[in-house]
Amino acid sequence: MTVRQRLALSFRMLRRDLRAGELGLLLVALVIAVASLTSVGFFTDRVGRGLNRQASQLLGGDLLIAADHPLAPDFRAEAARRGLASVESTTFTSMASLGDATQLVGVKSVEAGHPLRGEIRIAPGLNQPDAPARGIPAPGEVWLDERSATALGAHPGDLVGLGRSRLRMAAVLSFEADRGANFFALLPRIVMNAADLPATGLIVPGSRVTYRLHLAGSIAAVQGYEAWAKARLGRGESLESVDNARPEIRATLDRTERFLRFAAMLAVVLAAVAVGLATRRFVERHLDGCAVMRCLGARQTTLLGLFIGEFTLLGLAGGLAGSALGFGVQYALERFLGSLVSFELPPPSVWPLAHGLAVSLVLLLGFALPPLIRLGRVPTLRVLRRELGGVAVRDGLAWSLGAAVLTGLLMLVARDVTLGAWVTGGFVAAFGVFAGVGWIVLRGVGRIRAGAGSGWRYGLAALRRRPGASLVQVLALGMGLTALLLLTLVRGDLLTSWQQATPPDAPNRFIIGIQPDQLDPLRDAFRAAGRPAPVLLPMIRGRLVAVNGRPVGPDDYTDDRARRLVDRDFNLSHDAALPPGNRVIAGTWHGHDTTPRFSVEQGLAQTLGLKMGDVLRFDVAGEIVEAPIASLRKLDWDSMRVNFFVIASPGLLADFPASYITSFYLPPAQTDFVPRLVARFPNFTVIDVAAMLAQVQGMVDQLVAAVQFVFGFAVVAGVVVLLGALQSTHDERERELAILRTLGARNAQLRAALLAEFAVLGVLSGSLAGVAASGIGWSLGRFVFTLPYTPSLLPVLVGALAGGLAVTLAGWFGTRRLLLTPPLASLRALG
Repeated sequence: MTVRQRLALSFRMLRRDLRAGELGLLLVALVIAVASLTSVGFFTDRVGRGLNRQASQLLGGDLLIAADHPLAPDFRAEAARRGLASVESTTFTSMASLGDATQLVGVKSVEAGHPLRGEIRIAPGLNQPDAPARGIPAPGEVWLDERSATALGAHPGDLVGLGRSRLRMAAVLSFEADRGANFFALLPRIVMNAADLPATGLIVPGSRVTYRLHLAGSIAAVQGYEAWAKARLGRGESLESVDNARPEIRATLDRTERFLRFAAMLAVVLAAVAVGLATRRFVERHLDGCAVMRCLGARQTTLLGLFIGEFTLLGLAGGLAGSALGFGVQYALERFLGSLVSFELPPPSVWPLAHGLAVSLVLLLGFALPPLIRLGRVPTLRVLRRELGGVAVRDGLAWSLGAAVLTGLLMLVARDVTLGAWVTGGFVAAFGVFAGVGWIVLRGVGRIRAGAGSGWRYGLAALRRRPGASLVQVLALGMGLTALLLLTLVRGDLLTSWQQATPPDAPNRFIIGIQPDQLDPLRDAFRAAGRPAPVLLPMIRGRLVAVNGRPVGPDDYTDDRARRLVDRDFNLSHDAALPPGNRVIAGTWHGHDTTPRFSVEQGLAQTLGLKMGDVLRFDVAGEIVEAPIASLRKLDWDSMRVNFFVIASPGLLADFPASYITSFYLPPAQTDFVPRLVARFPNFTVIDVAAMLAQVQGMVDQLVAAVQFVFGFAVVAGVVVLLGALQSTHDERERELAILRTLGARNAQLRAALLAEFAVLGVLSGSLAGVAASGIGWSLGRFVFTLPYTPSLLPVLVGALAGGLAVTLAGWFGTRRLLLTPPLASLRALG
């Protein structure tokens, strides 16, 4: 038989089995697994291609140098020498005001020629058509985006207050190609002319400002300058090119993709179980036919090749169908997560489609091959003795191959060795715990006799007779319900615990940028408003440069957070009194002792590997400050008070330029206090913590909605596994029911037996899911979020109820036809 003839015969076999309903669940499982992966793949592919295509526009040029301090003039001079165009931009946060309205905004000052690549679009007013901007705001003018204009009630022509200046609103900013996706980009935006910046008085010691140098020119000139600049980058300076444009966008989307892929992994695992179950039933129903074909001269390799060909065609069909579904679903993901990017997404490439087809084939053959091996090895004597052809020892090795394939597939889906290892290990551990507890409970329930009717006794005994199939159902549904409960009830409980951990009168406003000569006037302003005088703490910018005399930098640490901390300036402070919400856990607080020493926050010490007695060296305004660690503090971050990682003893930092910071609680009925304060002190930046948290919470809700959406595939996969497990024992159950009805059992007794079996399975799996979700939630609250989270019984009750209803309804609708079929017809059909 030629290859073409084998493929033709395999195709005819596939058509026959699909029409007979033999492969329906298997195909659905494949479609679900592929759709869950390709939906994420199509979306992330579009974002990646969009980032690559829009790289120059996202940078505002072909190359970008960013720093937390003014760049040395040499960078711009070298660019001019190489024939590169260059412009500078400055970004920072500040308060904008108009009349009695105030708003925290992100301010961006630009020079003529910005942006060198891409465009800025403006409109003459709110809700009016926009057009590309011709140039930048003229001196004395600003552009406000829709959010800042709406918050201030501003219209073109109004004078908007920024620091000591009043600038005329000239247009509504509708689009910035290089806006980015960091915290600054989340704020309402105002764009101003760089020439107006000095007059505002907003840049003062301690201000957090990002300075950017945008460059553009020929490819050769840009590449040459990039090599020159890389060798001269200092601390706090970074270089972005078209190859790594907007790392904050890429980092945000990478984290988002990990969450989405984690949700898709559960669907893949459950789909793999469904494929194995469905294939096993398929094989059981084809053993007799294969035995007859062996008697007629068919060889083992021929039979195995035909079935592998059939399943390969099925895998291709499932991959194409799943990819098509994933292509449609990714538009829903764009709806949830499209706001994370500031550009239009391009059409996806064909790579996610190829990935979907590969996953379909690997998943199908990896888990279908073990049962198919039995078809190829079926003995001819099975025609006379049907007990032959059972599971052989070598089938266990084949199933091991399937498990190895699934592990490799999970690692491929994760695209991260650590994440893949944790997920795989987590699934193995969860399956092991669920299997152990489920096995014990099922065996115990199967022994129950007293106090139950005959129907219920038979149903409970059936659980013990079919422990393998029952256990698979408990595992599949339990895992699905665990994730669902985590994303709903437990997540809500964690958020509630977090909200309750913050006192109702905790500070909800921060003021930064306070200058030393404004301390007494600020206290007077608080007293005049009938408010207690604020606690004003000095804030000095300093960079950690050495520990115990050894220079330190980002390359000395592997932890991402440690690298970021060492590469930025610390906000240092000095005080004799231990700040409220701080507790010394090691050493002694320095008090009024002027001996040079530092007190360090415990978490920072752990992250950077610091310990008592270590000597820290900081670069403060170009001067070196050095002192040992004399105490470690544990901070109550939920208090929302001003906290510092490092506090110096009195006198150590007193001679350095400093700004001051404070926090206070503002009741909802006194919101007019902030506009009056900003009007008197225009250089102040007042941060509304509640508004910031609400904005962050909105982004988190977007992510959770997207994860829950992708997790819907896992829920459907769990149902498919449930149906597959029920179907895998369908023939055995049909034979048992037919025999019992022949022996005189009434339909009411058999109905009670089926409902008892399904109800116990559902309640058991749901209860396990509730306990697991509560345990995971407690672990997250205790070790990750440090919250006083107390697990409740609600997830257990909801899980038991949902599991019981789901399994009972699915099982009943799948088996009720058996009670309507005459016993003789069932026995004849089953041989």
